[in-house]
Amino acid sequence: MIKFFSKYKILFYTVNFSFIFIYLYPGSLIGLALYDDIKLQPQITPNFVISSNHFYAFIIISMIGFFTFLKSKNITNLFIYLIFLSLILEILHLFIPGRSFQWSDLFGNLLGVVVVILINNFINKYEHSKK
Repeated sequence: MIKFFSKYKILFYTVNFSFIFIYLYPGSLIGLALYDDIKLQPQITPNFVISSNHFYAFIIISMIGFFTFLKSKNITNLFIYLIFLSLILEILHLFIPGRSFQWSDLFGNLLGVVVVILINNFINKYEHSKK
C-alpha cells in the first residue's frame, strides 16, 4: 500500500486540492449531496471538546500524505505544511460567508495532524530500536 501512495503522488495532490475546495466552499457540499441542504453539515460522531469531523478529515489527509512521503526526506516539510494548512483553513472561515471560525474545529484540525506525527515518531523509534 505504501508503494502505491509513493508511486502515485498525484493522489495526495488531488485529495489535498479537493479537501481545500470542500473546506473553503461557503456551505456544505457534503450536506448538499447527502441531504439536499447546503446548510446542513453531516456529523460522523458527536463532538467532544474538538470537532470530530475536522479531526477525521485531517487524520485522513495526514495519513495519505504520510504514506505518500514516507520514504522521502520531505516528511518534516509535509507535517509543517499540514499544521499551517489546518491553521490557515480555519482562519479563512472568518472571511467566508456561510462559514464560521470555531476553536473546536481548529483543535480538531491540529489534533488530527499531531496524531499522525506521533504515529510517525513511534514508527521511527521502533525502527531504530530494531537496528
